[in-house]
Amino acid sequence: MTAVRVRGIYTTALTRLLSEAGFDIVQASEPIRERFDDEFAVAPAAVAVETTRDRQGVGISGPPAAVEAVADELESLAIDTFRWESEVPEGALFDAEVLEAAGGSGAVVDLGDGRRGYLNYDDADGYVDSGDRYRLQVRDSTPPWTDDRPRVVSTREVRSGLCTLSRDRNGVSAALSGERANELVGMTDLLSTDVPDGWGLRWHHAAADADLEALGEALDRVVERAAALEDELADAPAESDAPSRLVAPRSTVWLWFGRRSRFALDEARRAVETTMPGHHRTKAADRAASSAVDFAEAVCATPAAAFGSEAESDSDVAAQFPFAAVAEQFGPLAGDRLEIGHGKPDGRLFSLGAGTVTEWDPEGKLTLERSMSAGGSYDALGTPKEDGDTAVTKFREGRWWYPTTYRADDGSTKGTYVNVCTPVELFPGTARYVDLYVDVIRPPEGNVEIVDEAELEAAVNDGLVSTALAEKARNVAEAVERALSK
Repeated sequence: MTAVRVRGIYTTALTRLLSEAGFDIVQASEPIRERFDDEFAVAPAAVAVETTRDRQGVGISGPPAAVEAVADELESLAIDTFRWESEVPEGALFDAEVLEAAGGSGAVVDLGDGRRGYLNYDDADGYVDSGDRYRLQVRDSTPPWTDDRPRVVSTREVRSGLCTLSRDRNGVSAALSGERANELVGMTDLLSTDVPDGWGLRWHHAAADADLEALGEALDRVVERAAALEDELADAPAESDAPSRLVAPRSTVWLWFGRRSRFALDEARRAVETTMPGHHRTKAADRAASSAVDFAEAVCATPAAAFGSEAESDSDVAAQFPFAAVAEQFGPLAGDRLEIGHGKPDGRLFSLGAGTVTEWDPEGKLTLERSMSAGGSYDALGTPKEDGDTAVTKFREGRWWYPTTYRADDGSTKGTYVNVCTPVELFPGTARYVDLYVDVIRPPEGNVEIVDEAELEAAVNDGLVSTALAEKARNVAEAVERALSK
C-alpha cells in the first residue's frame, strides 16, 4: 500500500476517502487517531497531501506513480474538482538565472520555458545580482491559481515526513530539544544505513514517536533518493547554456476544490465526526472560522449526524449551509469590498476587479457594483466602455451562473453578460468560481444568444474540462438563454 501523510483542513475527510481506497495513512495527528480509533503507523510517507495556504485545495507531492494514484482517487470527488500537474514540482533541480535582484528579501529567477521562481537571499551562496547563474532546487511548489512563485534554494536536499538529508548541513541533529532529541541523534548510530559523506541529517518532530524500524526505513529512503539524485545530476552538463530543468525525481499535483467538492468532503467527514453543513466551505473562507466551526460542532457532537441529519442527498445538506451566520461573522456584507476571482480551467486565476456590495440577502444573494473605465468594448456585447459606466453583478452562493448588467452614466442599459461557471462561493473578500467558457449575452439591441461554445469544446479536447462538466455548462447556458428570451 502507498503510505500517505495528510495535513490541513481537509485531513479527516481525505483520511477516510484514501483509507477506504486502500492507501495507508501514516503520521496521523492525535485528533485523527481519536476520530478513527485507529493506530496509524508513524512511518515514512511516500506521498504528502497538504492543504494550500489559501485553503482552496491541496497539493500532492511524491514519486510520480504514487502521486498519480492519489490524485486519480481524489479527482473524482465531485464535478467541480480540478487537477493540474506542476511544471515546477517539489524537489526538482533547475539551472537558473537571476532576473531581478533589486531590494526586498529575494530575487526572481528564470527557470526556463517561461517558468519563474523566487530565491530568498538567505537561501543563496554569496551576493545575488541580476544575471547570476545558479543551480537551484524547488523547496516549495505553488498552486497555479496564486501569484506566489515557487521557492527555490541553492542547496540540495531530500525530505520526508520524518527526516531531511541536506547538502547544507553537517552531522546529525533533531528539530526538537531535550532528552528525546539526544536520543534520536544517538539512535542514528544504531541504524544499518550510514549518513552519506557531504550530507547532513536532521530528524523532524514526527520522528519522536517513531520506533527504531521506522527510523531505519526513513533513513534508508532518503539515502537512496539522494544517491539517485546524484546519479541523475552526473549526466547533466556542468553548466547549461540557458535556464532549464535538469531533473524532477518527484511530481507535484494540485487539486482545486469547488463548492460541490467541499460538500462532498463534508459527507466523507460526517461519516466519522460531527460535521456542520458547509464545514469545509466555511473553513476555506477564513482562517478565523476554524475555531467557530470547531466550537459549533463540539456543542452538537451528539448525535454525530446532528447537522444535516434529515437530508436525503448532498444537495439537501448543501442547502442547509448557514450562509447568513457565516457571512455576518466573517463577510461579505453590504458595504464591503468584494473582488471577483475569475478562475480558469487551466489553473490560472484572474481578478475581474473589485466593487462595493450594495445589497445583501441572508439567503446567499448579493449585488456588487463596480465603476468601469473608458476604453475598448464589453466582451461579446460590442458596446463601448465609457467613463461613468457601472457594472452591476448579481451573485448567489452555489449558483452555476451570474449576470452582469452594464449601465451608462444616464442609467441606460448597455447589455447583460451572463457568466456560466462552477458553483459560486462568496468568501469574505472574493467571489470564487472557475469559468466554464460558454456564456449568454443580451445586447441592448438584438437577440439573446449563447457565445464561446467553441472555447468550451476546445477545453474539453485539451482535457481541461470533463465531458460531464461541459454538458452541465451547456445545460445551464441553454436554461439561462430560455429565461432571458421570455
